Amino acid sequence: MAEIEIRPAISNDIAVLESFDHSCETTHVWQVTNIINKDHINVDLKEVRLPRVLRLAYPRREESLKDTWTKHTLFLVARCEDNLVGYLILDENLDQESAVIRDVVVTSHLRRQGIATTLLFAAQDWLKKRGTTRLILEIPAKNHPMIALVRKLRFEFSGMVDRYYANHDMAFFFVSLLK
Repeated sequence: MAEIEIRPAISNDIAVLESFDHSCETTHVWQVTNIINKDHINVDLKEVRLPRVLRLAYPRREESLKDTWTKHTLFLVARCEDNLVGYLILDENLDQESAVIRDVVVTSHLRRQGIATTLLFAAQDWLKKRGTTRLILEIPAKNHPMIALVRKLRFEFSGMVDRYYANHDMAFFFVSLLK
């Protein structure tokens, strides 16, 4: 693959980014089991292989990009051979010296080529320069490929919120301490 260029998004990028296939396919999901007693709460997550590939809709409306793209702390795009191939959206919380990555999207035909990893590393570098100490990544719980990627990059599981997205999907949160 050619070199990946990372740069801040500009208004002309939005129409192209909205046209990406934001859905993903998964072969695994995480089964969540809660056991709650009087003095004990136990949450168990178990990776389960599905009998067939499941196509997942993106939990946000892609059309909202045109209305919200300037409202985020950082909006990066990835370009390869003069084509936009991915983007990352991040919001910073200066009081907590942390940031949350809300979206990482790569055009479907170029996934698993290192583009999402390059976007994540660029965001981490940008945050380190600003003195941010913690990066949180929110991921739909059914997005097994992204969960596998952040685990490979040594992000640590930090928690979950049920019915987090507008479509009522659960979100998992992973954290990376920036040094």
